[in-house]
Amino acid sequence: MAATNGTGAQIPPGKPMSVEQHMLDKGAQMLQSLKPIKHMNQHVCTFALYSHDMTRQIETHHYVTRVNQDFLQCAVFDADDPMAHLIGLEYIVSDRLFETLPPDEQKLWHTHAYEACTPSILSSNKRSSKRVNIIFYMMQIKSGLWVNPRVPEMVVRPELENLAKTYGKFWCTWQTDRGDKLPMGPPVLMMSPQGTGIGVVNPVLVQNRDDKYNISSDALKTARVEIAEPEWLNPQADYWKQHNDKGFAVEMETTEMKKRASFP
Repeated sequence: MAATNGTGAQIPPGKPMSVEQHMLDKGAQMLQSLKPIKHMNQHVCTFALYSHDMTRQIETHHYVTRVNQDFLQCAVFDADDPMAHLIGLEYIVSDRLFETLPPDEQKLWHTHAYEACTPSILSSNKRSSKRVNIIFYMMQIKSGLWVNPRVPEMVVRPELENLAKTYGKFWCTWQTDRGDKLPMGPPVLMMSPQGTGIGVVNPVLVQNRDDKYNISSDALKTARVEIAEPEWLNPQADYWKQHNDKGFAVEMETTEMKKRASFP
Protein backbone atom coordinates (compact mmCIF):
# COMPACT_ATOMS: atom_id res chain seq x y z
CA MET A 1 0.00 0.00 0.00
CA ALA A 2 1.41 3.41 -0.94
CA ALA A 3 2.10 6.04 1.70
CA THR A 4 0.00 9.20 1.69
CA ASN A 5 0.35 12.73 3.00
CA GLY A 6 -2.09 14.57 5.23
CA THR A 7 -4.50 15.24 2.35
CA GLY A 8 -4.60 11.61 1.27
CA ALA A 9 -2.46 12.17 -1.83
CA GLN A 10 -0.18 9.28 -2.70
CA ILE A 11 3.55 9.83 -2.08
CA PRO A 12 5.21 9.10 -4.43
CA PRO A 13 2.72 8.88 -7.31
CA GLY A 14 2.82 5.69 -9.36
CA LYS A 15 1.12 2.45 -10.29
CA PRO A 16 0.85 -0.42 -7.77
CA MET A 17 3.61 -2.99 -8.01
CA SER A 18 2.78 -5.92 -10.29
CA VAL A 19 2.94 -9.58 -9.27
CA GLU A 20 5.91 -10.00 -11.60
CA GLN A 21 7.76 -7.17 -9.89
CA HIS A 22 7.14 -8.69 -6.46
CA MET A 23 8.49 -12.03 -7.70
CA LEU A 24 11.57 -10.36 -9.17
CA ASP A 25 12.27 -8.51 -5.94
CA LYS A 26 11.87 -11.67 -3.85
CA GLY A 27 14.18 -13.58 -6.14
CA ALA A 28 16.83 -10.88 -6.05
CA GLN A 29 16.56 -10.75 -2.27
CA MET A 30 17.27 -14.48 -2.06
CA LEU A 31 20.21 -14.40 -4.48
CA GLN A 32 21.95 -11.17 -3.49
CA SER A 33 23.83 -10.49 -0.29
CA LEU A 34 22.68 -6.87 0.31
CA LYS A 35 25.67 -6.52 2.64
CA PRO A 36 25.48 -2.76 3.28
CA ILE A 37 21.81 -3.05 4.29
CA LYS A 38 22.48 -5.95 6.65
CA HIS A 39 25.04 -3.85 8.49
CA MET A 40 22.39 -1.33 9.50
CA ASN A 41 22.08 -2.62 13.04
CA GLN A 42 20.33 0.20 14.92
CA HIS A 43 17.12 2.18 14.58
CA VAL A 44 17.19 5.62 16.23
CA CYS A 45 14.22 7.97 16.45
CA THR A 46 14.91 11.63 17.09
CA PHE A 47 14.11 15.08 15.63
CA ALA A 48 15.68 17.51 13.16
CA LEU A 49 15.22 21.16 12.16
CA TYR A 50 15.78 22.78 8.78
CA SER A 51 18.88 25.00 8.86
CA HIS A 52 17.27 27.78 6.82
CA ASP A 53 13.92 27.62 8.67
CA MET A 54 14.13 26.12 12.14
CA THR A 55 10.40 26.52 12.69
CA ARG A 56 10.11 23.45 10.46
CA GLN A 57 10.81 20.45 12.66
CA ILE A 58 10.45 16.78 11.79
CA GLU A 59 10.57 13.39 13.44
CA THR A 60 13.33 11.29 11.89
CA HIS A 61 14.21 7.61 11.84
CA HIS A 62 17.90 6.83 11.46
CA TYR A 63 18.97 3.35 10.39
CA VAL A 64 22.55 3.27 11.56
CA THR A 65 25.70 1.50 10.39
CA ARG A 66 28.73 1.85 12.64
CA VAL A 67 31.76 1.76 10.35
CA ASN A 68 34.23 2.04 13.23
CA GLN A 69 34.40 3.53 16.72
CA ASP A 70 34.68 7.07 15.33
CA PHE A 71 32.33 7.04 12.34
CA LEU A 72 28.68 6.15 11.72
CA GLN A 73 26.53 6.50 8.61
CA CYS A 74 22.75 6.67 8.69
CA ALA A 75 19.97 6.28 6.15
CA VAL A 76 17.22 8.62 7.37
CA PHE A 77 13.51 7.88 6.87
CA ASP A 78 10.37 9.81 7.83
CA ALA A 79 8.78 6.80 9.55
CA ASP A 80 9.56 3.22 10.59
CA ASP A 81 6.93 1.43 8.52
CA PRO A 82 7.63 -0.62 5.34
CA MET A 83 6.60 2.21 3.02
CA ALA A 84 8.58 4.94 4.80
CA HIS A 85 10.33 7.48 2.59
CA LEU A 86 14.11 7.77 2.42
CA ILE A 87 14.47 11.49 3.11
CA GLY A 88 18.21 11.90 3.60
CA LEU A 89 21.41 10.75 5.18
CA GLU A 90 23.47 11.69 8.19
CA TYR A 91 27.13 11.13 8.95
CA ILE A 92 28.21 11.07 12.59
CA VAL A 93 31.81 11.49 13.75
CA SER A 94 33.56 11.48 17.10
CA ASP A 95 34.93 14.70 18.53
CA ARG A 96 38.41 13.45 17.63
CA LEU A 97 37.58 13.22 13.92
CA PHE A 98 35.61 16.46 13.98
CA GLU A 99 38.69 18.37 15.11
CA THR A 100 40.53 17.24 11.95
CA LEU A 101 37.99 18.95 9.66
CA PRO A 102 38.70 22.42 8.21
CA PRO A 103 36.71 25.27 9.81
CA ASP A 104 34.54 25.87 6.72
CA GLU A 105 33.49 22.22 6.81
CA GLN A 106 32.81 22.26 10.54
CA LYS A 107 30.15 24.95 10.00
CA LEU A 108 27.93 22.37 8.32
CA TRP A 109 27.84 20.06 11.34
CA HIS A 110 25.74 20.07 14.49
CA THR A 111 26.41 18.88 18.01
CA HIS A 112 24.33 16.34 19.85
CA ALA A 113 24.26 18.52 22.93
CA TYR A 114 22.09 21.15 24.53
CA GLU A 115 23.64 24.32 25.81
CA ALA A 116 22.07 25.27 29.13
CA CYS A 117 22.19 29.01 28.85
CA THR A 118 24.44 31.75 27.49
CA PRO A 119 27.55 30.96 29.52
CA SER A 120 30.85 32.73 29.75
CA ILE A 121 33.08 31.42 27.00
CA LEU A 122 36.66 31.09 28.13
CA SER A 123 39.52 30.58 25.70
CA SER A 124 41.89 27.84 26.74
CA ASN A 125 45.64 28.29 26.61
CA LYS A 126 45.93 24.65 25.69
CA ARG A 127 43.50 24.88 22.79
CA SER A 128 43.33 26.91 19.61
CA SER A 129 41.31 30.13 19.71
CA LYS A 130 38.54 28.35 17.81
CA ARG A 131 37.85 25.99 20.68
CA VAL A 132 36.16 27.05 23.87
CA ASN A 133 35.29 25.59 27.23
CA ILE A 134 31.50 25.56 27.64
CA ILE A 135 29.35 24.50 30.57
CA PHE A 136 26.59 22.07 29.57
CA TYR A 137 23.29 21.30 31.19
CA MET A 138 22.17 18.28 29.19
CA MET A 139 22.85 16.58 25.91
CA GLN A 140 20.37 15.70 23.20
CA ILE A 141 20.88 12.10 24.27
CA LYS A 142 20.40 12.93 27.97
CA SER A 143 17.28 14.96 27.20
CA GLY A 144 15.49 11.81 26.04
CA LEU A 145 14.96 12.98 22.46
CA TRP A 146 17.35 10.37 21.05
CA VAL A 147 15.79 6.94 21.52
CA ASN A 148 16.25 3.40 20.22
CA PRO A 149 12.61 2.26 20.00
CA ARG A 150 11.75 -1.01 21.74
CA VAL A 151 15.31 -1.54 23.00
CA PRO A 152 15.83 -1.52 26.81
CA GLU A 153 17.84 1.42 28.10
CA MET A 154 20.37 -0.84 29.80
CA VAL A 155 21.19 -2.41 26.42
CA VAL A 156 21.83 0.88 24.58
CA ARG A 157 23.51 2.68 27.49
CA PRO A 158 27.10 2.01 26.28
CA GLU A 159 26.23 3.30 22.82
CA LEU A 160 24.61 6.42 24.26
CA GLU A 161 27.78 7.12 26.20
CA ASN A 162 29.83 6.77 23.00
CA LEU A 163 27.50 9.13 21.13
CA ALA A 164 27.60 11.82 23.79
CA LYS A 165 30.56 13.65 22.21
CA THR A 166 29.68 13.22 18.55
CA TYR A 167 28.90 15.66 15.75
CA GLY A 168 26.54 15.06 12.83
CA LYS A 169 26.03 16.31 9.28
CA PHE A 170 22.52 15.64 7.98
CA TRP A 171 21.33 16.38 4.44
CA CYS A 172 17.61 16.12 3.71
CA THR A 173 16.87 15.18 0.10
CA TRP A 174 13.07 14.80 0.24
CA GLN A 175 10.88 17.27 2.13
CA THR A 176 7.85 15.08 2.71
CA ASP A 177 6.80 17.27 5.64
CA ARG A 178 5.72 19.99 3.21
CA GLY A 179 3.89 17.49 1.01
CA ASP A 180 6.43 16.97 -1.75
CA LYS A 181 5.29 13.92 -3.72
CA LEU A 182 8.79 13.45 -5.16
CA PRO A 183 12.26 14.61 -4.08
CA MET A 184 12.40 18.25 -5.18
CA GLY A 185 15.26 20.72 -5.47
CA PRO A 186 18.73 20.62 -3.93
CA PRO A 187 19.45 18.92 -0.60
CA VAL A 188 18.78 20.87 2.59
CA LEU A 189 21.10 21.02 5.58
CA MET A 190 19.50 20.00 8.86
CA MET A 191 20.28 20.92 12.46
CA SER A 192 19.74 19.09 15.74
CA PRO A 193 17.39 20.27 18.51
CA GLN A 194 18.90 22.53 21.14
CA GLY A 195 17.85 23.68 24.57
CA THR A 196 17.27 27.35 23.85
CA GLY A 197 15.66 29.75 21.38
CA ILE A 198 14.55 28.57 17.97
CA GLY A 199 16.35 25.27 18.53
CA VAL A 200 13.78 23.97 21.04
CA VAL A 201 11.80 21.09 19.58
CA ASN A 202 8.01 21.39 19.61
CA PRO A 203 6.68 19.51 22.68
CA VAL A 204 3.74 18.23 20.62
CA LEU A 205 6.14 16.40 18.30
CA VAL A 206 7.87 14.81 21.27
CA GLN A 207 4.59 13.76 22.89
CA ASN A 208 3.30 12.23 19.67
CA ARG A 209 6.50 10.23 19.32
CA ASP A 210 6.39 9.14 22.96
CA ASP A 211 2.77 8.02 22.64
CA LYS A 212 3.58 5.99 19.52
CA TYR A 213 6.33 4.02 21.25
CA ASN A 214 4.79 4.07 24.73
CA ILE A 215 7.80 5.81 26.24
CA SER A 216 8.41 8.93 28.30
CA SER A 217 11.16 11.36 27.31
CA ASP A 218 11.02 12.80 30.82
CA ALA A 219 11.63 9.37 32.33
CA LEU A 220 14.52 8.78 29.93
CA LYS A 221 15.98 12.13 30.93
CA THR A 222 15.95 11.03 34.57
CA ALA A 223 17.44 7.63 33.75
CA ARG A 224 20.29 9.20 31.77
CA VAL A 225 21.28 11.83 34.31
CA GLU A 226 24.56 10.04 35.11
CA ILE A 227 25.79 9.86 31.52
CA ALA A 228 28.97 11.94 31.40
CA GLU A 229 28.62 15.29 29.69
CA PRO A 230 31.29 16.56 27.27
CA GLU A 231 33.59 19.26 28.59
CA TRP A 232 34.32 20.75 25.20
CA LEU A 233 32.20 22.02 22.31
CA ASN A 234 33.69 23.37 19.11
CA PRO A 235 31.86 26.66 18.34
CA GLN A 236 32.15 26.10 14.59
CA ALA A 237 29.33 23.55 14.91
CA ASP A 238 25.72 24.69 15.45
CA TYR A 239 26.66 27.71 13.34
CA TRP A 240 23.36 29.53 13.90
CA LYS A 241 23.90 29.85 17.65
CA GLN A 242 27.10 31.86 17.26
CA HIS A 243 26.02 33.91 14.22
CA ASN A 244 22.72 35.61 15.11
CA ASP A 245 20.46 32.79 13.92
CA LYS A 246 22.00 32.59 10.44
CA GLY A 247 21.73 29.23 8.69
CA PHE A 248 22.68 27.71 5.35
CA ALA A 249 20.69 27.19 2.17
CA VAL A 250 21.81 25.49 -1.04
CA GLU A 251 21.07 27.32 -4.29
CA MET A 252 21.54 25.85 -7.76
CA GLU A 253 23.35 27.75 -10.48
CA THR A 254 24.41 26.90 -14.01
CA THR A 255 28.08 26.44 -14.70
CA GLU A 256 30.30 25.53 -17.60
CA MET A 257 30.90 21.79 -17.79
CA LYS A 258 34.40 20.40 -17.99
CA LYS A 259 34.48 18.71 -21.38
CA ARG A 260 37.94 17.22 -21.20
CA ALA A 261 39.36 15.10 -18.46
CA SER A 262 43.06 15.05 -17.79
CA PHE A 263 44.45 11.53 -17.71
CA PRO A 264 47.76 10.49 -16.24
